[in-house]
Amino acid sequence: MQNQQNSQQMPQQQQPVMQQPPHVITTKDLSYINDMLAWNLLAMKKAHFFAEQCQDQPVKLEIEKCGQMHQRHYEMLLAHLQEKQQNNQMM
Repeated sequence: MQNQQNSQQMPQQQQPVMQQPPHVITTKDLSYINDMLAWNLLAMKKAHFFAEQCQDQPVKLEIEKCGQMHQRHYEMLLAHLQEKQQNNQMM
């Protein structure tokens, strides 16, 4: 009951929403992006492997679509990093 009263008394502060990503990639950001690249690459490889093993054609197609989605995400992340690198070289 006391926690409810305290949370009602304190106004909720909202973070401002960024319209564009910052111009700097921190070490923590880079580490997280590296993890996302690794996760998408692994998911893409697993989907390819399981699609090759699958005998049911509709299921195989869905697994392949999943793998293609992870490949697109991987390529989008990589393109973003390459764009950042090019922008930093121009500065």
